[in-house]
Amino acid sequence: MANDTGKFEMPAEMRAFAEKGLEQAKTAFDAFVTAAQQAATVTQTQVMTAQSGAREMSQLALRFAENNISSSFEFAQKLMRAKDAAEVASLHADYVRGQVAALSDQAQELGRQASKLSGTPGR
Repeated sequence: MANDTGKFEMPAEMRAFAEKGLEQAKTAFDAFVTAAQQAATVTQTQVMTAQSGAREMSQLALRFAENNISSSFEFAQKLMRAKDAAEVASLHADYVRGQVAALSDQAQELGRQASKLSGTPGR
């Protein structure tokens, strides 16, 4: 209310109420900022983990491709030295058997890595 000098005076109870409201708003805002920062940190960590996992999967697939190509070249070199059709057939059977086993192992490893990245337990 106005005193005799024309200044407005806020009652002490009203001032205390306003200060308490401002204090509560500041506390709520600080909590919101903290939660937002934590969410941003978690998101950044998840993105970095996903990027790292994708890089690991790419490197693994590339290593498998290199091994398979190398195996194919070795097979071709052996074929070039084969003495007869029986040796070619034997080399081919060995190569196919080896490649089936290698591809099976590679598929299992890729599956384990994918499970690890997705957070599901591997087999």
